[in-house]
Amino acid sequence: MLTDKLNWRYATKKMDPSRPVAEEKVARIVEAIQMAPTSSGVQPFELFVVKNPEVRAQLREAAFDQSQLTDGSHVLVFAAWDNYSEERLDAVLAQNLAERGENEGLRAYYTRLKSMYLPRDAGTNHDHAARQAYIALGFALAMAAELEVDSTPMEGFDADRFDEILGLKEKGLHAVLTLPLGYREADNDWLLPMKKIRKPLDELVTEIA
Repeated sequence: MLTDKLNWRYATKKMDPSRPVAEEKVARIVEAIQMAPTSSGVQPFELFVVKNPEVRAQLREAAFDQSQLTDGSHVLVFAAWDNYSEERLDAVLAQNLAERGENEGLRAYYTRLKSMYLPRDAGTNHDHAARQAYIALGFALAMAAELEVDSTPMEGFDADRFDEILGLKEKGLHAVLTLPLGYREADNDWLLPMKKIRKPLDELVTEIA
């Protein structure tokens, strides 16, 4: 069951550099990200799969020397759109029409969407786009757990430096999340032996009947 896998997973602190993740497993995690729902199906972010050791070393330096970025074999970087634009939303609509056929309802929907998004300031739109990337991160974490691939979701990095290393600013993107993938080095990870702690359901959940 998925809940068993979620109990198995934890934010791995020490990964084994001698055990790379198979490309077929990475591809399945990437597919889960692709399939994640986003607001209006816009998918306002891009994913960078970083395997190059030299680039990962630079990312580690920009992430306060967190070793998972180099001890793992892959680093996923989620980069959200810096803003919504007519061109970006028109491209989403064009793909919909190409794959679903001409549809006046879809055209009207995206016209309304542009009337809502385009007047907003860039910061508000970027924050909205970033929240969509967080949804996709959840799907990545779940798929990684299902495949028994270890992962460590991270916000603790210099996002501007990530942008510089990966050339994101020129693409109209800004790094918001990173997810190293690898395998736990069980004998050297201080967190692994500890019990998983979560709020009890009666504190977390309120039922409204």
